Amino acid sequence: MNDGRIKAVDLMYYVNGGCTLDYSDMVIAYVVLKSFNAYDIPNFRCRGHACKTNLPSNTAFRGFGFPQSALTAEMWVSAVADELGLPHDKVREMNMFQTVSLTPFKEEVDPRNMVVCWKECLKRSDYYNRRKAIEEFNKQNYWKKKGIAIIPMLFSVGFNATSYHQASALVNIYLDGSVLVFCGGVEIGQGLYTKVLQIASHELKIPTSYIHLFERSTIPIPNALLTAGSIGSEVNGKAVQNACQILRKRLEPIIKKNPQGNWEDWIKQAFEESISLSATGFFKGYFAHMDWEKGEGHALPYFVFGASCSEVEIDCLTGDHKNLQTDIVMDACYSINPGIDIGQIEGGFMQGLGLYTQEEIKFSLEGQQYTLGPDTYKIPAVCDVPEHFRIYLLPNTRNPIGIYSSKSMGEAGVFLASSVFFAIKDAVAATRKQRGLNDVFILGSPLNVERIRMACADHFTEMIPKDEPETYKSWAIDRN
Repeated sequence: MNDGRIKAVDLMYYVNGGCTLDYSDMVIAYVVLKSFNAYDIPNFRCRGHACKTNLPSNTAFRGFGFPQSALTAEMWVSAVADELGLPHDKVREMNMFQTVSLTPFKEEVDPRNMVVCWKECLKRSDYYNRRKAIEEFNKQNYWKKKGIAIIPMLFSVGFNATSYHQASALVNIYLDGSVLVFCGGVEIGQGLYTKVLQIASHELKIPTSYIHLFERSTIPIPNALLTAGSIGSEVNGKAVQNACQILRKRLEPIIKKNPQGNWEDWIKQAFEESISLSATGFFKGYFAHMDWEKGEGHALPYFVFGASCSEVEIDCLTGDHKNLQTDIVMDACYSINPGIDIGQIEGGFMQGLGLYTQEEIKFSLEGQQYTLGPDTYKIPAVCDVPEHFRIYLLPNTRNPIGIYSSKSMGEAGVFLASSVFFAIKDAVAATRKQRGLNDVFILGSPLNVERIRMACADHFTEMIPKDEPETYKSWAIDRN
């Protein structure tokens, strides 16, 4: 509509699966399920295909299709804003979920915390005042431009099948009072073992110094599922919680008899009374089901909300950019470990920064990969971290189904880096406007130095002949 409200969206996705299936069928399923991001579109249809190609197969990446599909959602929202000449933040806000609603696949979503994240991010980033300052900066500088963008996020954790959320644990208490915990999750730097340690300590009511974790093994924990979907810490924590609660219940009669005793006394007495000091824990999993024939279901356990605002400065002559400031607001509910959760958001953001602005795999027409090392493939470095990087977790919010009312932060942060992508696009738009180019233009991802430089059209880019190689043509902007 003329005011920017989107009434209908029809999407068709194709993913490059490569020469073998791998995870491409699952990825396209989540691409389709998550393709609306934070937007409540009355008439929404999305379809997807995994394509077999003569290239190496593609596998799972952090976010599992969401960073890609949500980026395209922001692209069609920004295209509406560009076409109508409206502020991007206003078009995003008017199309966001505002009240309890249904997703396109008929799952209920309560987006009120997402709206709070959005407003809090606008406030904490001082978005409107900084936008005015950026406009003034751009008027006074020809070869350098600044841009700013704010992006909302509605991310769903987990899988669309209950069985993928199950988890098992084994907890052994030894005569010296030490506790050994086994769980089915893999520690890959995401803090799973730290959270499991905290959960066991809380449930057994003993210091963490008593508790030790053993590496994942299929001997004590058979049939453990993959550590993925942002819920590894959560579901394994629930299994450990179950085992610890069983053990604590067994010890209650001992504790009542000797309330002044210590942990070692209680364990010794329990052993003498032939009380089992070993317990298995199990979590059946969050209910999830998707009927693909009807196109509806309770496809995913719950939603994580957030918003990200980023400011950048681009060099119009080289295409390089600096990440000046990023403010992120996340609804983590009652975080088990805020340090870990903030670290996950930071790490995911930097990974997304590479995905959206730097990392691109290139092949020859014969299928030979060109990008094989650091001289041809660029990943984020310390210098790419925003100069001012601030993350804020909403206080006093609850997740009724999460352990201790927490939410998982494992993968959500990747997409938040798209605010850098659209901040760069905002800076490029200012450049083109100053050069008299007021047309709607499209920028591809990753938005690397070549694409930024060629989009900042000027008399230098006009020197490139029309019959240059295809690699140069792909950078050019279609002004029609």
